[in-house]
Amino acid sequence: MEGGVRVRAGASKQDVREKVWDYLEASGLAAFPRPVHRRIPNFQGSHQACCSIKELDVFNRAREIKVDPDKPLEGVRLAALQARKTLLVPTPRLRTGLFNRIVPPSGATKEILRICATSQGIKEYSVPVGLDGKARVDLVVVGSVAVSEKGWRIGKGEGYADMEYAMMVSMGAVQEDTPVITIVHDCQVVDIAEELLDDHDLTVDYILTPTRTIKTNCKRPKPQGIIWHKASVTLYEMLEKIPILKSLRYREKQTGKDVSLQDEHSDLANASTPGALNEKAMAENTRPQAAMGSAQVGQHYVESESFNPRLGESGMITTVYVGNIPPSVRVSELKWALREFHATPLRLNWQGAQHRAFLDYKDKATAESAVSSLKGLSLGGNTLRVELAKNQRNKGQV
Repeated sequence: MEGGVRVRAGASKQDVREKVWDYLEASGLAAFPRPVHRRIPNFQGSHQACCSIKELDVFNRAREIKVDPDKPLEGVRLAALQARKTLLVPTPRLRTGLFNRIVPPSGATKEILRICATSQGIKEYSVPVGLDGKARVDLVVVGSVAVSEKGWRIGKGEGYADMEYAMMVSMGAVQEDTPVITIVHDCQVVDIAEELLDDHDLTVDYILTPTRTIKTNCKRPKPQGIIWHKASVTLYEMLEKIPILKSLRYREKQTGKDVSLQDEHSDLANASTPGALNEKAMAENTRPQAAMGSAQVGQHYVESESFNPRLGESGMITTVYVGNIPPSVRVSELKWALREFHATPLRLNWQGAQHRAFLDYKDKATAESAVSSLKGLSLGGNTLRVELAKNQRNKGQV
């Protein structure tokens, strides 16, 4: 935009972000919440830009729309609800799943729909949609810090929009031709050098501003899923923080896809690695032991019911219950998932015939951390039920 943000040659992505954020604040274009730095910035005229989406055929044809939870996209969320479309919003930092589906109350007034489109409404009027939710997204709307007329996009730098799209590809929720739209102020449309783009960066097909609708005709391919073998620092960090991402990685491994991370092949070749030692220890701990009253039934190890309560009485060992295990799942699959989720127990008591298992940890804090890490884990098509075992939940409370 003439007289707007100017990006110098050789600028990094962060340079572009800082230029845009500074300009929005200095020019009086920034809107609540402020300052806009380190955010997908809200701006004066965002609602007007959002309303123009109703003029696009790709919006009118869409039945299911994924819209990011950012403030400047509030008008798009409202437009989708008013048009009675299915609205999916990513959960904050993907902590509890991938999407929330916004479900307004029956007979919702215009005012209630406006509330549903806000961050507060997303909390109050939504239900979670996991990997098994069979989402089929017809249109994706993302926020941006900067975007070029060619469709090249720069987000706020945390990688969540790119990761959300890659996860949607992996779970079959979007197709190669699913349109992507971004909403920005005119000053956020800048020249972006192509060398700044990575394979995992999401591109956009339409840019809506308060004054323009830009069809980018972008030919650069969108991400084709999660590129595990090119794992960046960001991906390693996300694997630690996002349970559903770990579940997706496990599910892709089950289909035969190579989900090894960078440098992991060499680690797996080393039999003395901690992962290999943990696997050996877990294999030993899951062997049936007659002294503990266990019996082997087919491929299932069954421990006596009195075994776990005795451990709980020690005041140290804390047991986690894992339920809803499908009959097709083997103990080796659960062990693999536990290692991947960094939730390896001291002992695993497998009761596959009863569709459950018990995991023993050294203390309650470690057990609660494991429950948090395993939340949302899906094996064999079932989302597992993971919680402290009944006799452990109130231990230590008066």
